[in-house]
Amino acid sequence: MTENDPSAQDRPTPASGMPEQPNSAASGGAQQGGTPSGGDQPAPPFQYPPHTPSGQYAQGGYPGSPYAQPGYGTAAGPHAATATASSAPTTAQRGLPGKLVAGVALLALLVGGGAGAAGGYLAADTATDSPSSNALNQPAPAKQTGGAEQGTVEAVAEKLKPSVVQLQVQGQGSANEGSGFVISEDGYILTNNHVVEAAARGGDMTVVFHNGDEAEAEVVGRDPSTDIAVVRAQDVSGLTTVELGRSDDLNVGQSVVAVGSPFELAGTVTSGIISSLNRPVTAGGQGDQTTVMDAIQTDAAINPGNSGGPLANMQGQIVGINSAIYSPSQGGNVGIGFAIPIDQARRTADEIIKNGHATQTYIGATVGNAPSGGAAIGEVQSGSPAEEAGIESGDVIVKMGERRIEDANTLVAAIRTRAPGEQVTFTLGDGNTVEVTLGGQPVTVN
Repeated sequence: MTENDPSAQDRPTPASGMPEQPNSAASGGAQQGGTPSGGDQPAPPFQYPPHTPSGQYAQGGYPGSPYAQPGYGTAAGPHAATATASSAPTTAQRGLPGKLVAGVALLALLVGGGAGAAGGYLAADTATDSPSSNALNQPAPAKQTGGAEQGTVEAVAEKLKPSVVQLQVQGQGSANEGSGFVISEDGYILTNNHVVEAAARGGDMTVVFHNGDEAEAEVVGRDPSTDIAVVRAQDVSGLTTVELGRSDDLNVGQSVVAVGSPFELAGTVTSGIISSLNRPVTAGGQGDQTTVMDAIQTDAAINPGNSGGPLANMQGQIVGINSAIYSPSQGGNVGIGFAIPIDQARRTADEIIKNGHATQTYIGATVGNAPSGGAAIGEVQSGSPAEEAGIESGDVIVKMGERRIEDANTLVAAIRTRAPGEQVTFTLGDGNTVEVTLGGQPVTVN
């Protein structure tokens, strides 16, 4: 994620009694989302690397070029030396032939020099008659006029940048910064929970707009389980809002644009493609099922400070919220970033603004990884949607609708993409199907 400082990485603590918690008995201690299943060396986690203060960028100086060329040797290289040694005349052979050879060599040098001189004079005469072309003498082209062509990165940037903001958060002994985007003219801004968590716990937050204006802001509500938060800038009006798109019709390979404030470089625009869809990722780096989200994977450059900023399609419509990067070396972008689908974020933000809290979709059962693949059901809560549907402990869910369920985190992420009250079909490992009406409960925020 994009916290500025390791101490600012306030991690949301999973609430007790939350559904879909890992079942150690069912999963055998296996953890998803980058947590190792055994051994001394943990697998590289999904990182939310801290921001390096200005002037102190990590990684030091640039390494020496691997393409540096060796120094050129003398004209008489090793091969020339060998040839000279093998052709050196004996004492009996010394005399006129040797002098003749030397004379021929001298002639050759003179001929070469003469040819060069003649060529030089000829070039000089030519330059006098017809001056060579010089770019510095050419007039500057006319300035670009008109707007950017629709469907280009330039056009998307023009549309989005006025609505993208930088969020500066001061917590207790820590500082953090991230991005967000305006969703209402009167100051509502959508961002990540991990960006504003310190402000929600007694810190201060400032919004810096595209034109440099600043405003104090407060947290309206947040959902650590999906890493979504809504804040509101104070005493503002007439703001330029974004256009929200949809994320249920995205395609792998589709072009996207990211905008944010990586390393405090506000208004930075990067572009790439959607690399994959439906990636189960733990929000905020928690490493447990309380924060699993169904992410969009992109290779658009996302770095510390991009968190909370928009991921947009080529029409300039928001399709995701940039949230995490995979950074095994604790560095910056390596071409693997993750964004929260806008369909899920939109529903959560609407609930926060209207009700003051978010609602989490659940089935009311603990799940773990099945040895042969799928999500193994552990404890089923009494009166839960799972119990009402006839799901029992020991059942293994291998599909939800047409989506294959590979493990417990995939099931949790898939459920959270749906709204409470939706009906879904689970396919069990024995081939039977079960219809479940998904439940909803308020998200507990610590």
